Amino acid sequence: MSGVKFRLYDTDGAARLLDAMARRAAALIEGRPATLIGVLRRGAPLADLLAARLGRIAPDLALQRMDLKVKRYSDDLELLHPDTALELDAAQQSARFAGRVVVVVDDVLYQGYSAQRVLEFLRGRGAEAIFLAVLVDRLARRLPVVADIVGATLQIAPDDVIECNVPPFENEFAVDLWRPAG
Repeated sequence: MSGVKFRLYDTDGAARLLDAMARRAAALIEGRPATLIGVLRRGAPLADLLAARLGRIAPDLALQRMDLKVKRYSDDLELLHPDTALELDAAQQSARFAGRVVVVVDDVLYQGYSAQRVLEFLRGRGAEAIFLAVLVDRLARRLPVVADIVGATLQIAPDDVIECNVPPFENEFAVDLWRPAG
């Protein structure tokens, strides 16, 4: 991948974004039982980080975790699955969220297709409320999907790519902008 990379948020800055997201999530959850759903890949470790922060903010919170394998784009935004792939195991297929608040966690809200696919899956599964949490909202959505919990809002050039560096997939927690050579 040739091009230029710019660091937008270093580890401390990205951690502050996540701290603010945790405070917003706690306010939306309001002490009710909750399930954090991480969108694989980077949404899963972000959901773990968010869960740890929620545990410090609201130690009595009844919090569950689940991950969903959703894929539409490669890391450089090459379209892999036009219909957005969602792979479910038997436990996920039978999951119910009655009386729970569900928070779906992903790294970037780009066009909204992956989020919409997860929301379609969750619809009708009994959740009291469903919220979308993203580390970065690019403001490039093509579907009427809006995040309720946002770390940073970055309106960037159409060809630029937001890269969320999230351990264990990368060595450090950070947010970069990659501008492809063109």
